[in-house]
Amino acid sequence: MTVPVSFEFFPPRNAEQKLVLESTWQKLAPLKPHYLSVTFGAGGSTLSATRETVNDLLHSAGVPVAPHISCMVQSRSVLREILQAYQVLGVDRLVVLRGDRPEGMSGPGPFQFASELVAFIRAEFGTAFRIEVACYPECHPESASAQADLEFFRRKVEAGADAAITQYFYNADGYFRFVDDCRAMGMDIPITPGIMPITNFHQLARFSKMCGAEIPRWICRRLEGFGDDAAAVRAFGLDVLTDLCQRLIDGGAPGLHVYTLNRANASLLLWQRLALAH
Repeated sequence: MTVPVSFEFFPPRNAEQKLVLESTWQKLAPLKPHYLSVTFGAGGSTLSATRETVNDLLHSAGVPVAPHISCMVQSRSVLREILQAYQVLGVDRLVVLRGDRPEGMSGPGPFQFASELVAFIRAEFGTAFRIEVACYPECHPESASAQADLEFFRRKVEAGADAAITQYFYNADGYFRFVDDCRAMGMDIPITPGIMPITNFHQLARFSKMCGAEIPRWICRRLEGFGDDAAAVRAFGLDVLTDLCQRLIDGGAPGLHVYTLNRANASLLLWQRLALAH
């Protein structure tokens, strides 16, 4: 059994982290991912590092690499230059996001919403890039309501998004209901579940609080009960992710997008469980 998988990395900040990323990719390469994505820091704080990481992966990975593009770019001309440079490198896929506003920033960059950014890229570059956007089965934390969140997502689709990646979640029913709601509103693009491995409860709780992802109470209670037993946390997390991903695959999810945090082991163990490795 196979299913398309993509892996997300963040740009390394120093030589040591660069070696970690290289090792991570070498371990994940046998899984033959559909593509890799590389994140883009708030306010463009890691722009040059993103570009360097994309270039490195393009030369070593042999699979498509999709840089993240954020609304927090300084200007339309800067964005145009960024995209032209990516074209020269051979990039033909992007992950387009509003992005997190950097601390102290009073307002948005030249684009307020991801839909505006998608429309700009389509107007300037036509179909040169396949565009993935974000969506939120459990509702974006800044949205006034679930319906408003769906409307924002529809704007991105109407602006020209080809596909979407969800925020991570641990409730498969919520994902399937979200997909049904999107289909009822005429949005028929592929919606790939975002998967976050569970390896560190305190880190996961912090991430989830920032992005609005819900950790079901029963999972929280079990993780809390393991205390400092890291091996037990990882083993339980693997069980949870295996069950979740199996349900998603069986239910017709078009693929899986794994937020690796630049680590390979959790993804490798998951794929061994799912018998997806080639």
